[in-house]
Amino acid sequence: MARVVVDVMPKAEILDPQGQAIAGALPRLGFAGVTQVRQGKRFELEVGDEVDDVALEQIAQTLLCNTVIEEWTVRRVQE
Repeated sequence: MARVVVDVMPKAEILDPQGQAIAGALPRLGFAGVTQVRQGKRFELEVGDEVDDVALEQIAQTLLCNTVIEEWTVRRVQE
């Protein structure tokens, strides 16, 4: 078994209202110096050794993200 992490983020040209709300709240909470926040999603998958990188990319692209507005990365994590 292996652990795989898929990170999904809005593309740079896509507005991120949740990230903007977080960035706006930080100074009110006393946290200075943060100029921009982008919010995304993280998926952790436990996969068998027979699941190759091509299959992982297909899973990310077809199920975990909306490729029109989001970018994704897949990485295997060492335990």
